[in-house]
Amino acid sequence: MSVSIRRAGRRIPLAMVSIRPAKLFDIPEVVRIERASFNEEYPRGVFLAFLENNPSTFLVAEYGGRVIGYVMGYLRPDLEGHIMSIAVDPEYRGNGIGSALLTEVIERLINEGARYIGLEVRVSNETAIRLYESFGFRKIKRIIGYYSDGEDAYYMLLPAEEWGGRN
Repeated sequence: MSVSIRRAGRRIPLAMVSIRPAKLFDIPEVVRIERASFNEEYPRGVFLAFLENNPSTFLVAEYGGRVIGYVMGYLRPDLEGHIMSIAVDPEYRGNGIGSALLTEVIERLINEGARYIGLEVRVSNETAIRLYESFGFRKIKRIIGYYSDGEDAYYMLLPAEEWGGRN
């Protein structure tokens, strides 16, 4: 799980972005954003299965009727809320959309009973690591060779009791 570090310059008012649960018709746009954001890509079927099994925590950001970002979270049986993937269309990065998606999925996972929220991020993705740390996530361990290209990941954790929300 990571956030891409590429940024673009299209400025939009965050107040005009809505965050809502993903729908089946959003999957093509989610796949497009994912492919524009990551070297490793999930097959389309992963998104479909995730949507079916996690309808309240697979969220999209929409602007002007177009999906411009997504986040996929789920609650594990051990009550870990886990963030599987988050990405924003490269054209719309730098507008706070990733932070808004992250805030909403954390809130939903905690409301569903998550005792903590976990995620993995590439050790080289300093932008994403800074974002997660600004939310209160802490590096717990390094996972050697986590990604298919051999890069390590950090497992990061946010205890629910430390979540105070975002302004």
